[in-house]
Amino acid sequence: MLKVKQLSKSYSSGSQNYPVLKDVSLEVEKGEFVAVMGPSGSGKTTLLNCISRFIPHDKGQIFLADADISDLTETELAKVRSRQMGFVFQDFMLLDGLSVFENMCLPQIIAHRPVVQMEEKAKNLCRLFGIEKIMEKYPAEISGGEKQRTAVARALMNQPYVILADEPTGNLDSKSCKAVIDAFLQAKKEMGATIFMVTHDSFAASFCDRVIVLKDGQVYGELMRSGTRRAFMDELLDTIRTLGGDSDDNE
Repeated sequence: MLKVKQLSKSYSSGSQNYPVLKDVSLEVEKGEFVAVMGPSGSGKTTLLNCISRFIPHDKGQIFLADADISDLTETELAKVRSRQMGFVFQDFMLLDGLSVFENMCLPQIIAHRPVVQMEEKAKNLCRLFGIEKIMEKYPAEISGGEKQRTAVARALMNQPYVILADEPTGNLDSKSCKAVIDAFLQAKKEMGATIFMVTHDSFAASFCDRVIVLKDGQVYGELMRSGTRRAFMDELLDTIRTLGGDSDDNE
């Protein structure tokens, strides 16, 4: 579903060149829930921004559903982002002047979908994620966990090929964090959603099928969840400590 081949990215400051990503290659299969972890400065967020094409990469290829999106024009990229990608951000990105229901409808409005179809889909997602009771409320009136569940539901409105999540639990307490992870798991189970999540949170990552670990801009290793979630979280914590980070390391 998502494939990255030998992706590289560097930044320049004066005469100095600072490589951030160095020939990163990875794949995410349809219906997988995959996380990327690594110490601060390992390139996690840069990787996500390159995959979404919000920032340009220096070399390499990015494939989404077997289509190469590496060299698309801005107009072509806008269509891909609105129709084939869903986004969940750390700070929710909900519009304060719109209700929960209206925020959810935005992707369909941008895609010029029929109103009846759009509203029915939004209502179904509200039921799926347990946010029916807050549909008419505004972002300022709901909790952080409810905001993020709304953001997950919104990301699914156009049935994207992949959801790209950037530190989606970063600003949440443990209860709200679990509610958001449950929303991802439900999207995976009920809708076959493919989720690619950047996180520094070992608890959130422990619910994933697989975790890709970055170090100094390269893929250091890959951890598969095979036993209990708790055992997987301990394995993730040990790996991050070995790399010189810790469980609340941020980038």
